[in-house]
Amino acid sequence: MKFNLREFSRAFVPNQSVSPMVMRILILSQVGILIGAWTVSSGRLLPTPSEVIEAFNRLWFDGLGHELWTSFNLNLEALAWTTLVSLSLAYLTVVPGLRSLIGLLTKLRYMSMIGFSLAFMLWLGAGHSLKVVMLSFGMSVFFLTGMASEIARIDKEEYDHARTLRMGEWRAVLEIVVIGRLDVAIELVRQNAAIGWMMLTMVEVISRSEGGIGVLLYTQNKYLRIDAIVAIQLSVLLLALAQDYVIGLLKRVLCPHSQLGLARR
Repeated sequence: MKFNLREFSRAFVPNQSVSPMVMRILILSQVGILIGAWTVSSGRLLPTPSEVIEAFNRLWFDGLGHELWTSFNLNLEALAWTTLVSLSLAYLTVVPGLRSLIGLLTKLRYMSMIGFSLAFMLWLGAGHSLKVVMLSFGMSVFFLTGMASEIARIDKEEYDHARTLRMGEWRAVLEIVVIGRLDVAIELVRQNAAIGWMMLTMVEVISRSEGGIGVLLYTQNKYLRIDAIVAIQLSVLLLALAQDYVIGLLKRVLCPHSQLGLARR
């Protein structure tokens, strides 16, 4: 495909669409600029790319891959419980008698995890269950808030249309809320997976029995090994981006209609 300078210039005009080739060129050039700036600005505090690569090789032979796999499994398990619990509660907001209670649960997103960690520890003790519950709780309050808000925005006309088709109330909920908002639910899963990665270090440090990337990162931070910290962070970033891509691909496969009519595709 021939490169078009005029099309490339449209990438810097608001609300314009560009071809995949132009987008790839932009991404590669921006990544190159970031790497170049990193190489030039590396000094006493920020390690050079070569130092980070050397630290990554050292950490990999010391078990970095195993720690990443441990944390990845923890994140997936917590994400599964988060999705199950949060979606179930969000769908129940269609019942007026439960709406206020579920609304109260969404307010827990303002509470600090430190106080809850003590309560969960007294309830579950230390170990895998504690980490899963804490991570699931931290993600669930945001997932529930987002999904409940989306359900509350559904127009009354959609329910009226379902009733004209002689659907019962629960059938209408299935068609409009569950199936009709599946793309939103998957997008919230995608967003909360990122929240899970951000919370991972705190959760794994509280219970270190199984190890994990959080424990490894905490140890390197304790001894001020900046090159190792950057190597671990970049490893987590690449793994999280791969997970994000897979969830996004799942959304496009299951809900192709979600891409219709978008200004940016």
